[in-house]
Amino acid sequence: MLSTFRGLPPTVWTLFAGTVVNRLGYMVTPFLVFFLAARGITGPEVSYVLGALGAGHLLGPALGGLMADRIGRRPTMLIGLLGAAAAQGALFMAPGVWTMAAAALLISAAGMMVSPAAYALMADTVDAARRQRAYALFGWGVNIGTAVAGVLGGFLAAHGYWLLFVVDAGSMLIYAAVVVTRLTESPRARTASASASAMAGKSESESESETESETDAGRGKDGIGYGVVFRDRLALALLPLFGIQLFVYSLTEVALPLAIHDSGLSPAVYGAMAAVNAILVVVLQPFATARLTRLPQLPVQCAGSVLIAAGVALTGLADGVVGYTVSVVVWSLGEVCVAGIAAAIIANLAPAHARGRYQGAFSWAWGVARFGALTLGVTVYTGLGPAPLWWTALAAGILSAAATLALTGRITRRTEHALAA
Repeated sequence: MLSTFRGLPPTVWTLFAGTVVNRLGYMVTPFLVFFLAARGITGPEVSYVLGALGAGHLLGPALGGLMADRIGRRPTMLIGLLGAAAAQGALFMAPGVWTMAAAALLISAAGMMVSPAAYALMADTVDAARRQRAYALFGWGVNIGTAVAGVLGGFLAAHGYWLLFVVDAGSMLIYAAVVVTRLTESPRARTASASASAMAGKSESESESETESETDAGRGKDGIGYGVVFRDRLALALLPLFGIQLFVYSLTEVALPLAIHDSGLSPAVYGAMAAVNAILVVVLQPFATARLTRLPQLPVQCAGSVLIAAGVALTGLADGVVGYTVSVVVWSLGEVCVAGIAAAIIANLAPAHARGRYQGAFSWAWGVARFGALTLGVTVYTGLGPAPLWWTALAAGILSAAATLALTGRITRRTEHALAA
């Protein structure tokens, strides 16, 4: 299996190891619905806490991407990890729904600062030709940790929800120690950050053609924010499509536990479903990545997205453990297909001085997707019923995949430019 990822630099492997440790403790968010029910938070009040959790997914990536380019990858990761660990304790001790919502906001905002910085650090370290494998390895680490956390979380929840918070916060502190002792900023990252600071506030004439403006995205008028991304027309076309696909995938974290709960099944069943997904990805992804990296990225991404949408839609037909298992297997196969592709494409679109912000924008698309799943998804599920949600997910997944495939030519030209750089 590991031969698939052979040749990746030590920084990538360190991030992989830290991610595995961190995801071993990823237990509070998946079991949050059950924790809230145990605290007597039910009905509309659940939406307040879940909505705050989703709002943090909007704030954290934007802040993390900006800070990664301005103050560095490592400091940004440390601020996010330590802040999220502190917020775990605040959520457990929160006395009411509004203090719970505030703590949930901080958990997700701080936690989501980490990914843009880590993704940018990998882009600094790995050339364009190997980025898909690097990001696939990162995703593999997420699922290795989740495979254990899913089963362990269900067990710990049955013995006291406080155990979930202790393990989650502890894993973040360990990851922070890994960042301090094992990671360094790459020379390219320091050079790019200095270049970005020097360019801030300057302006040049806009490119006259779409090809020039896309290829040279980020030159001139860089400022201190996300203008470099907003002027990239290809990125602006692609990110919403990825966001729709991520929204469909995020329903597996939000609507799936609701469906399992409404079926009268225990939290341990959801933990088992999470473990089925993680185990499948852990076993299959190295082999799939070795073969799929030989194929064009966009068709593979789109095919995987359709599989995810089909698997999510099958949740609506499930009424027992077997039915839920089948749906999980289908969308897990889709997850295996898409591993590392979207992040690699975004990294190849980004100019060197703005990698943190491009990854911040991509993570922000993740945040919008999760926020939509936590708010719109839950609202549709509870207000209109499960069936409209599952059918909408299927349609959205298919249509967004088709629209993404239509951008193949433009993305190929930009990727070839990155490979030649």
